[in-house]
Amino acid sequence: MEWKKVKTLGGSNKGHNGPLNQAAVREVQFGPMKLRQDQLQVLLVFAKEDSQSNGFCWACEKAGFKCNIARTPETALESFLDKHHEIIIIDHRHSRYFDAEALCRSIRATKPSENTVIVAVVRRQSDRDEASIMPLISAGFTRRYVENSNIMACYNELIQLEFGEVLAQFKLRACNSLFTTLEKSQEAIEITSEDHIIQYVNPAFESTMGYQKDELIGKELTEVPINEKKSDFLDTINCCIKTGKEWEGIYYAKNKNGDNIQQNVKIIPVFGHRGKIRHYVSISRPCSDNNKAEKQCQRVQAESQTDIQTCRHKDRRKGSLDVRSTTSRGSDGSSQRRHSSMARIHSMTIEAPITKVINIINAAQESSPTPVAEALDRVLEILRTTELYSPQLGTKDEDPHTNDLVGGLMTDGLRRLSGNEYILSAKQVHPVSSHMVLALSLSDIPPRITQAMENEEDWEFDIFELEAATHKRPLVYLGLKTFARFGVCQFLNCSEATLRSWLHVIESNYHSSNAYHNSTHSADVLHATAYFLCKERVKESLDQIDEVAALIAATVHDVDHPGRTNSFLCNAGSELAILYNDTAVLESHHAALAFQLTTRDDKCNIFKNMERNEYRTLRQAIIDMVLATEMTKHFEHVNKFVNSINKPLAAVEENGGILEEDEAVKNILTSPENRILIKRMLIKCADISNPCRALQQCIEWAGRISEEYFAQTDEEKRKGLPVVMPVFDRNTCSIPKSQISFVDYFITDMFDAWDAFADLPNLMQHLDNNFKYWKSLDERQLKTLRPPPE
Repeated sequence: MEWKKVKTLGGSNKGHNGPLNQAAVREVQFGPMKLRQDQLQVLLVFAKEDSQSNGFCWACEKAGFKCNIARTPETALESFLDKHHEIIIIDHRHSRYFDAEALCRSIRATKPSENTVIVAVVRRQSDRDEASIMPLISAGFTRRYVENSNIMACYNELIQLEFGEVLAQFKLRACNSLFTTLEKSQEAIEITSEDHIIQYVNPAFESTMGYQKDELIGKELTEVPINEKKSDFLDTINCCIKTGKEWEGIYYAKNKNGDNIQQNVKIIPVFGHRGKIRHYVSISRPCSDNNKAEKQCQRVQAESQTDIQTCRHKDRRKGSLDVRSTTSRGSDGSSQRRHSSMARIHSMTIEAPITKVINIINAAQESSPTPVAEALDRVLEILRTTELYSPQLGTKDEDPHTNDLVGGLMTDGLRRLSGNEYILSAKQVHPVSSHMVLALSLSDIPPRITQAMENEEDWEFDIFELEAATHKRPLVYLGLKTFARFGVCQFLNCSEATLRSWLHVIESNYHSSNAYHNSTHSADVLHATAYFLCKERVKESLDQIDEVAALIAATVHDVDHPGRTNSFLCNAGSELAILYNDTAVLESHHAALAFQLTTRDDKCNIFKNMERNEYRTLRQAIIDMVLATEMTKHFEHVNKFVNSINKPLAAVEENGGILEEDEAVKNILTSPENRILIKRMLIKCADISNPCRALQQCIEWAGRISEEYFAQTDEEKRKGLPVVMPVFDRNTCSIPKSQISFVDYFITDMFDAWDAFADLPNLMQHLDNNFKYWKSLDERQLKTLRPPPE
């Protein structure tokens, strides 16, 4: 047999230069389990001794690993089957001695190799000759090592393997004991994903329910638990487990034969990556007739979980229940009580402004001529509607593009639901780029990125140039520079390293796969926000805490956006729509997630050093601004801004003297209510400022948002969901028409009002030029972003 034992170390850590390997046998914590890992064994497969094989030999000795060397594939396989090495390093540089890939396949064909890390040593190549790694992966190699005989390089490779792939495989081996426990358990166990897709059932579950494992794995839960008394039982269970709490009680489930089986059930949510619920574990056992007392106790306990909340509500609602019962009777006594109750309501001192307006109009009607009274009736009718600020559209045939935009952006989707019911949940993906290189500080930003940000204070700044320079990760760099310019770190009393970590976390939670709602959009909104904050009248209105709130809100305002509208999520019955009751779904999620990501780790918690009251003020301002980006309140925000700020300012400028004018203007600009309106208007304009950008940027943004809407329409058709915006069909849509409708309906009035306040002639010129551009394409009956080449 041509393999030799080079060195066997009994756990000595002689030669170690750090705290990595404390002993040959060490303990590893794996969840609640404490595991003992034996001394690692390494098999080197080198046909001939050379500096590379010697380098790994000495590295093994330095690391305290047992090492064996084999010279041929046959002896290598024999050695592995005898020792079950954790690491195998195969020389892939000399094909004339043996086929390294064939050897790797032979090893992978054996049972013990499923937890073994196999490394290929390859020749160093020039950049031009760099070969694909796919053949190695196909052969079964875990990774490759580019030849380097330096002992420290070999040692570092082994240590990285030990605390990377080897440790992961060691934990996976430990999982076998857990699965054995599950397989032998007498209780029925079912594991599902966060989307309620069945991923595992044990033999006890198969026996209880009558299904084979293959009939269930990969299928969505279709059997709804039926409780004998509670029609809303499933909702109660979901409300409990969705918040991360365990649920325990009794319910009926149907087996394969259709029989109802009463079960004691415990459902446990399991948290995983990013602190989100990733699995649900259901443990159940049938209720037997022999334990009726226990069953009755558990039924009472389970039902009490649903009843206790109801009881509390009943206690609070006793007054209203009594009123309802008395008003249903026709006696004189009940009539008097009803009259007395109404009198008490009218005498209440807490009165909403709209109620005061209605009362004034009612009083005026009593002494008015009939035509005036009838006109006031129409006024009251309008005031009693909820859509006070949304203009009324004509029929769909008049302007389908505008109608669809309003339907997609300004409704919750409920009015467009079909008869189908959807219980799907939105897929939450938070990509984190593992190869992303962050600047150490502003002074360390690469030259190309620095050059791309040279004119970031100007409106003509090109965000797409920065996107290209940063490989689609512009937010960290623009954020560092912009926040430094506004002194954000000094205000928050946090380090630049904390800010950098925070920007990295926030950007990692934007979906780069989205055509439009990605971190480039966030960086673009941040740039627009910073630009508006520098306008004189805005600076006169806002304090530094307002500026910091605006910059943070702009950064996080679309974090974790799924690339679909609120209407889509509501129609699909997504988890987010259910969580936020179909109201401002995405905006609520963006604001909530931003604070969750920030506060759960001190390394990126930019608020950790703030005084409590100041933090609460800042937090409220950020949340208010993020929620203001929701389009259902678009006209409300614009109209309030015009009526509370634009018109009073115009009146002061027309009527007042210089001294009086200055004081009056200051009062208008700095009142707390108006500062809120200004901040809302600022972020709204920044959020949808694309039509006011330079033409080429405007065209690029139009293409991106159109692609995102096209993808949504495709998915709606594919899944049988109501199509929220039918005109955004990629085969028939006219992009120029959609842009004209968007500008006409949403942009023109808003930016006229913002320009009157902040003085933005350059933006208004771009808006005019871009509108003419889309008009010219539409007049030529073109549906594309650009005209065809001459």
